[in-house]
Amino acid sequence: MVSIALTNIGKIVTGDIENPLAEGDTIIVEDGKIREVGRGLNVEGCDQVYDCSGMTVTPGLIDSHAHIAIGDFTPRQLTINFIESEMHGGVTSMISAGEVHVPGRPRDAAGVKALAILNAKAFQRFRPGGVKVLGGALILEPGLTEKDFEEMAREGVRLIGEIGLGKVFKPEHGAAEMVRWARKYGIKSMMHTGGTSLADVPVITAEDVLAVNPDVASHVNGGPTAPPLSDAEKIIREGSMAVEIVQCGNPKAAVEVLRMARENNALHRVIMGNDAPSGTGVIPLGILRNICLAASLAGIPAETAFAMATGNTARVYELPRGMVKPGLEADLLVMDAPIGSVGGDALKAVEAGDIPGIALIMIDGEVKTLRSRNTPPASRKVKQVKG
Repeated sequence: MVSIALTNIGKIVTGDIENPLAEGDTIIVEDGKIREVGRGLNVEGCDQVYDCSGMTVTPGLIDSHAHIAIGDFTPRQLTINFIESEMHGGVTSMISAGEVHVPGRPRDAAGVKALAILNAKAFQRFRPGGVKVLGGALILEPGLTEKDFEEMAREGVRLIGEIGLGKVFKPEHGAAEMVRWARKYGIKSMMHTGGTSLADVPVITAEDVLAVNPDVASHVNGGPTAPPLSDAEKIIREGSMAVEIVQCGNPKAAVEVLRMARENNALHRVIMGNDAPSGTGVIPLGILRNICLAASLAGIPAETAFAMATGNTARVYELPRGMVKPGLEADLLVMDAPIGSVGGDALKAVEAGDIPGIALIMIDGEVKTLRSRNTPPASRKVKQVKG
């Protein structure tokens, strides 16, 4: 078993929105999981030791809304290695919102079931840059039965992609019933919210979302066109599902949704995604940009904004990661204020609206890089002092 210690940490952001900062200056990782978090821990027996030079440690970010296709290629933007590039934006896990961009994607029950099973199995074995992709998000089409959901769950499908990408999106189409079947077999669901994104995607209202009752109301700030703010408020006040903010949406609506969530004590329900690749493009720093928007324009403490992009999402999708907590998978980032920022550390830089500099990315206890190629350079550096 390989053991790794991160020492001389300035701040530890936990990813737990109820307790977003932890006391301590050392994290010990063993066999891919976090073993200890504390101050002045004994690291003499560790195989590798990294001095974090007083920088901030956070959980790896989780992109809650990605439109993957097959492999690390997007036909929508003719771009390769976009998943690996997001890793250099701090994303260590990614959740498919539906493989809608697969050329000639099937529109029948047998076809969408096959596509979901294929991608669920493929991404269990394929991890671009180390990123853990939860793929195989079923697009709801007429003709699916409860037995189909039972079979898909048995074969590893864990997601219903954005409800609205297929022809089933209202209770009268069977959407609410399919969501109930999904829950029965441990499959999570998400639903398009707001204006049309593709020619065959409908406008979906708050009433539609509340009637179908998915686990996640996707891109409540628009994907890319925002619903009326009254719809967002209705979902927050009358629903219990997670509320998603995306980078490829309406930034003004995002700030308003975050304000509403704060005023209604619902920040624990907010998660963050990119909604890319899309017509907006590929955005490797999109999750960091969401965090900066929340902290600099919506008045949310940076450590709380990080929890929305880590622990909140992990809780919704029941992932064994997303927090700096013993026993969980060791997906960790070391970051600092970028060179030239007015912020004195990563959290203050984020609250000033600056993208922090990532100085180390760890996935499952393995250091992937000591410098992100996509963020600006950190003011300080991580030093490997052993191993």
